[in-house]
Amino acid sequence: MTAKPKRPHIILFNPDQWRGDVLGHLGNPAARTPHLDRFVAEDAVSFSHAFCQNPVCTPSRCSFMTGWYPHVRGHRTMYHMLKPDEPMLLQKLKEAGYYVWWGGKNDLVDPESGYGEYCDVKYVPPDTTKRMFGPDWRRGKPEEDTFYSFYVGNIDKGDGEDYYPDSDWAHIHGAINLIREARSDQPVCIYLPILYPHPPYAVEEPWYGSIDRSLLPPRVAEPVWEGKPSMLTGLRERMQLHGWTEQRWDELRATYYAMCARVDEQFGLLVQALKDTGMYEDTAIFFFSDHGDFTGDYGLVEKTQNTFEDCLTRVPFIIKPPAGVPVRPGISDAMIELVDLCATVYDYAGIDEGYTHFGRSLRGVISGQLTEHRDAVFSEGGRLHGESHCNESTPFNEDPRSLYWPRGETQRSEGPEHTKATMVRTDRFKYVRRLDEQDELYDLVLDPGETRNRISDPSLAQELHRLKERMLDFYQSTCDVVPHRRARRE
Repeated sequence: MTAKPKRPHIILFNPDQWRGDVLGHLGNPAARTPHLDRFVAEDAVSFSHAFCQNPVCTPSRCSFMTGWYPHVRGHRTMYHMLKPDEPMLLQKLKEAGYYVWWGGKNDLVDPESGYGEYCDVKYVPPDTTKRMFGPDWRRGKPEEDTFYSFYVGNIDKGDGEDYYPDSDWAHIHGAINLIREARSDQPVCIYLPILYPHPPYAVEEPWYGSIDRSLLPPRVAEPVWEGKPSMLTGLRERMQLHGWTEQRWDELRATYYAMCARVDEQFGLLVQALKDTGMYEDTAIFFFSDHGDFTGDYGLVEKTQNTFEDCLTRVPFIIKPPAGVPVRPGISDAMIELVDLCATVYDYAGIDEGYTHFGRSLRGVISGQLTEHRDAVFSEGGRLHGESHCNESTPFNEDPRSLYWPRGETQRSEGPEHTKATMVRTDRFKYVRRLDEQDELYDLVLDPGETRNRISDPSLAQELHRLKERMLDFYQSTCDVVPHRRARRE
């Protein structure tokens, strides 16, 4: 009998809210990502056109951990997480014999169900761990234009400390300790959904001072607002940031870039631990984010749940396959989606997942055999009128003192602000269908910042028709999933 091939170790390194353009190897002169840049140059493939399926945490995570789009089972809000009867990547790996270690945030499975079905260890940081983002958020007074900016800046890490010891650092060191102590007879999966560079925009030295402000690429200017959705205009009104100077924006943006630089350093430490223990070659490594961040583009910060600007939907996605699997290191321009994560992991691990999903393995693109993967990518969000259970309102964001009050207040509206929308994006065009307000259409070659909505431009009528047909095809082909196990008829 032929022995089954040894399954690779798997690292799922998942920083939160990292926009896809803050990477040195993709040509951003201000980005400080030397570990990721070296990783891509030597061993991995970085996808320059990777897109999430929803631009906030929980819907995106439910999507990439199942291979389902958010509409398939109604994972459209921060409060509708995966239930035990729904398939999930970590669960499938655990069932296949992996030792699954989870270190970081949830925003994925219903905590009432527990974590036992998904991992062997849900890591808990030590009691000495400090509050995330530093002790002082420096927001100013409610009437000041800093109150909803999420800006903090430089964190005091304490005398004699090399870094500010928050839970992200605790999870990184916990994962490194696991690598050093891992058994040789069992494949390991490490899932690291860390919080940075999610705002508040706050980071310690040496990363805070590591970004050259003069190298920051131009910020996307405020658009022609008449063509933009009411969610964005509502946020603009409530955040009150439109009086900021470029110098102030540069400080906020540089702090965000420095947060990414810190994560790059943490990734480098993890990779070095794999190399030191001899596990690196036999490990498939996936580095990806759940969604992006405005970081000053359009005069906004943070994110929304039903708009699909590239700064929100385009994310880093970098993959190193395990030893013996062909790879052509470097940058791929193939269009991919985060739903492709599951399919690729199942492929490398040799797992028959046993359910229908919509991801496609990236093996052929990673090997260099294929240069194209998808003709279009999709993202979706929002709710129907009257779906009050989907407006994400909580006592926390109902309080005007909350950082999240502008978004919470806008999403609570029964106007068109938080209603359903869907994006289809090709290599050149982006079309957004909005259920209750004006649609959007952008030529991304002529207007990469998506500042001028051309939905009524007759010269693009034929292209608009093609995009609408493509969206219809998408919904028809992904509208449901049928269980693989049949019921017995009597």
